[in-house]
Amino acid sequence: MTDDPDPVTMRRIERAVRKLPRLRREIFLAARLDDMTYAEIAERTGLAVRDVEQHLAKALASIDRRLSRPPRRWWRGR
Repeated sequence: MTDDPDPVTMRRIERAVRKLPRLRREIFLAARLDDMTYAEIAERTGLAVRDVEQHLAKALASIDRRLSRPPRRWWRGR
């Protein structure tokens, strides 16, 4: 068994991340993909560490909400 999500799930995750506001998306990607600390992200963005934490929490909540919905089918519209 593999830990790789199926292609449909990957597309849903990518779409959920793309739907995030720009700054929130950049913070999420910096933390998850670039493995940056909150302090490093705060320094890079000019935000307080607390603000970085809040943006990341909101990003995770938004992604979770989008993934909790049933997948849309092309015939049901967007």
